[in-house]
Amino acid sequence: MAVELLKEKYRSQVREVVLGATKEEGGTRSHTLKVGGESALPFLHFEGTIPNRPLVAMEIWDIVPEEWPASLKSFFEDVYDDPGAWAKKCVEEYGADLIAVRFKSADPDIKDASAEDCIATLKKVLEAVGVPLIVYGCGKAEKDNTIIGPLAEAAEGENLLLGVAEQDNYKSVASAAMAYKHCVIAQSPIDINIAKQLNILIAEMSTPLLDRIVIDPTVAALGYGIEYSYSIMERARFGALQGDRMLAMPTIANVGHEVWSKKESYISEEEQPGWGDQAERSMAWEAATAGALLQAGMDILVMRNPNAVGLIKKLIDDMMKG
Repeated sequence: MAVELLKEKYRSQVREVVLGATKEEGGTRSHTLKVGGESALPFLHFEGTIPNRPLVAMEIWDIVPEEWPASLKSFFEDVYDDPGAWAKKCVEEYGADLIAVRFKSADPDIKDASAEDCIATLKKVLEAVGVPLIVYGCGKAEKDNTIIGPLAEAAEGENLLLGVAEQDNYKSVASAAMAYKHCVIAQSPIDINIAKQLNILIAEMSTPLLDRIVIDPTVAALGYGIEYSYSIMERARFGALQGDRMLAMPTIANVGHEVWSKKESYISEEEQPGWGDQAERSMAWEAATAGALLQAGMDILVMRNPNAVGLIKKLIDDMMKG
């Protein structure tokens, strides 16, 4: 006897956002990438369409990341002093779909680098790789306000993904995206109501920006509240599929940043013998976190460990087969 498969029916779908711009489109990228567009929950191909595979970005810094443990730094120790070479290695050797450049040198407590210094680095990375770029400031809102605009202007036409716009400090990033035709990361603190409100505020500045927003709901690493992060992401995706226009954007997760700030990733086996080999443990920690967030509906994962990247890209390949 044939069994009928019951399917959920949704009224809407996630917006599709294009990242990068080719020469014909006014940029210098070798290709563009699309994220979003889903009309079903993650990887449920039988219920709707999943037109674009999730993307894996690899994070690079504009300075040597001294705080990274040796097991992670070892993958990049030959290119740390050259962000262009670092980006190229991530793309050509480790298969990164995008490069996420973090301008840590601009941090007033580190080097307090100028906008001009950051622009020079950005141009090196743009010349080194052809993939679309994600651009992050240093994480200090006051300083980021002074560098994101100039970076956006210097890369006009490239259709960068600029981060981050937050509820109390969104206008400078949104204005730069609007003026120089880039996309914007709207970041909220694991709160679906704030995520929605922030998108409303950005849309009030410019309605066309609704098609250029990628939501960063912020996430937790495995064991640090990932269940709560997952539930927020799941609610947002349900809202998008049920017709909420202010939640119908693709999403991004800073997996590497979250995972490698936790002791389970960086503490050595000498300090915690029962935890096992630090290199293997940290790789598994990042891969498991990324895998869980994929199932929650993340469209872009920003990662650090190349071996974890390889595992996640294979998982995406398998899940996209339907």
